[in-house]
Amino acid sequence: MKYWLPDVPSIIWSAIFLALLFGLNALSARAFGEGEFWFAAIKVITVVVFLVIGVAMILGIMGGTSPGFSNWTEGSAPFVGGGAGILAVFVVAAYSFQGTELVGVAAGEADNPEKTLPKAIRTIFWRILLFYIGAIAVIGFLIPYTDPNLLASSESNIAVSPFTLVFDRAGIAFAAALMNAVILTSVLSAGNSGLYASTRILYSMARTGQAPRIFGNLTRRGVPMNALLATTAIGMSGFLTSIVGDGAAYTFLLTLSALAGFITWAGISWSHFCFRRAMKAQGKSLDELPYRAKFFPAGAVVALAMCFLVILGQAWDPVVNGDNVLGVLAPYFGIPVFLALWFGFRVVKKAKAVKPEEADLSRQ
Repeated sequence: MKYWLPDVPSIIWSAIFLALLFGLNALSARAFGEGEFWFAAIKVITVVVFLVIGVAMILGIMGGTSPGFSNWTEGSAPFVGGGAGILAVFVVAAYSFQGTELVGVAAGEADNPEKTLPKAIRTIFWRILLFYIGAIAVIGFLIPYTDPNLLASSESNIAVSPFTLVFDRAGIAFAAALMNAVILTSVLSAGNSGLYASTRILYSMARTGQAPRIFGNLTRRGVPMNALLATTAIGMSGFLTSIVGDGAAYTFLLTLSALAGFITWAGISWSHFCFRRAMKAQGKSLDELPYRAKFFPAGAVVALAMCFLVILGQAWDPVVNGDNVLGVLAPYFGIPVFLALWFGFRVVKKAKAVKPEEADLSRQ
């Protein structure tokens, strides 16, 4: 918002947008879904337009002479920085691939989930291939890694993002303002889905005795309002970015929450492995599953290993840059928080490990 209104305090925008997202989630699951549909539609349309224009520029139809494969062979491209560079990019890019677990969270409120969920999961691969890999390929063809405008993007100036550069070189006016608006809707989409997922997870935990029962109450519209209020209260920590300073507080909150995403996916991979092991131990047929993950057990094992690799790689930049001990440990603040919650629950509830033969595989 500072791109358009630099003098307005960011705490104002935090309050407005948090109120908007709270309203969408407080109405009903349908209101959340409708809002998320339009937020996502804007992103999808933008990326599709970007891919079409980008391919036209690669073929020399728009934007002057086609660069061909020159940007893939210039200097040390495409493996800039060797193995260390690839690891650094992998760690950063991994943040963008989180979120597909929301498909499972939404299953409880989906119509006919046994049919709709497998269908949604099967399309994820193609969406990632088109929107992530496709967009990166277009950028790689059109913008060299040595582009001075691209290097200036470290100053968080939207006018020099790779998407903006492509639109600008295609001769499209107001490219920077357009991309800034799209990124704003992307941020709201992330906040909307995050608020929904956190609320439903807290509600589910309350219903299974893993959180206070008060969070398990529903309104007449089927909204877990108490859980939503609690989640929104935590979301208000975003106001700290205005009080403490946009950079420091934002980086801390991002590190704390993003690392939790990797821990979550490590848990998903491990749970999947244990689930299939329990099915085998209890003599259950895989034909009972409405959706069967391919490449098991290799898929679960590789996913778990990659999650650990990304978690360990968080300290790569601080170590290479010679940061102090606090700078090296800062990316791992989420781990002690997770361990405290996990061990705390096991101690309070006196929870014990469940044997594969005794796991409850009933469908509720």
